[in-house]
Amino acid sequence: MPDHIIRPVAGRRTARPPRPRALLAAAAAALALLASGCAASAGGAEVTGGLAEDAPLPTEVPAGTRLVVGDQLIQKAFELAGDDIDQDFDFELEWANISGGPQTLEAFNANALDLGSVAEIPALHATWTGLDVRIYATHYREDWDENPIYELASAPGVALDSLADLRGKKIAFSPGQAQGALVLKSLREAGLTQDDVELVELPSTGDVYPTALAAGELDVAPLGSTPLYRYLAQYGKDGATSIRTGIRDDAGHLYGPAAVVRDPAKAAALRQFVRAWAQARVWIDEHPQEWKQGYYIEDQGLSEQDAQYAIDTWPVTEIPAEDDLPGVVGRHQETADLLRAELHDTLSRQEIDVAGLFDERFVPIASEAAEAAREES
Repeated sequence: MPDHIIRPVAGRRTARPPRPRALLAAAAAALALLASGCAASAGGAEVTGGLAEDAPLPTEVPAGTRLVVGDQLIQKAFELAGDDIDQDFDFELEWANISGGPQTLEAFNANALDLGSVAEIPALHATWTGLDVRIYATHYREDWDENPIYELASAPGVALDSLADLRGKKIAFSPGQAQGALVLKSLREAGLTQDDVELVELPSTGDVYPTALAAGELDVAPLGSTPLYRYLAQYGKDGATSIRTGIRDDAGHLYGPAAVVRDPAKAAALRQFVRAWAQARVWIDEHPQEWKQGYYIEDQGLSEQDAQYAIDTWPVTEIPAEDDLPGVVGRHQETADLLRAELHDTLSRQEIDVAGLFDERFVPIASEAAEAAREES
């Protein structure tokens, strides 16, 4: 196993001492495991044993249950919020320094991670690689049109006033990441194809995109948040600019292997975690100054000016309710179909019924917890 897969960090919580009800929960979990039969995977294959995907989620967590979660933003929110978030878990929560699609997929395959926080693409990519995954919680930006995650930034001196100006440009492209999907959606919106531009395959890590733009190696690249702010502050005087696409790019998911929710013990633990996850999302929205100081300045090392920009552009979180799910699934399905059509020469991709990726049992848990947290604040 690569040595970077699991690294517990400060803030790890331990389980509470076993209580009498935990013994009953362990017996109940064992009975559920025996009685559940076969559960269908997203691809239609049957998996023997485990909690059926149409069975109610267990509510009792057996003693000794552990969840390993890679979500550094929520980890920090738990730390800063303290008792404002219900963290009185009946399981051991272990944080892992893992983020993004490639790292979470590697960790899932190594059985080293239960849950990861990602954008729209990783759950699709994991499915295409043959890993059976589920999306357990989802968040969006209520003000996505005013505060998109990404804008398309131009190199100094490159004219970019509308999506139509993408024609003939060298554009940064990361196929397995949200930025890559946004590029493809932007081309489609502009009535362009890949033949009308030059897609330069580069990972969107660190300062790769801003550096390549400044050097003239790219004409256009998707940038967001502080990197965009810093880039325009430095190169705007030289003619660098950016445009908003008008395309939703705001999906965020808490996902993991389907095996997690098929384990009755972990399913019950996940139920508790998703509720606290939703509370944490609301807490961040409601405590901008604490978040600015504790996360952006002290944890991320941003300057006062950069941190204030991040807070000023922080979105209003939307955690969808059950009535919102058809729209959520529909947008994700459009993305899956687009990637399958546009990247068929890159990877062999089977058709995905995206609805099968979403575990709907967690939707009311997250949405009701978020609504209650907003009412309390």
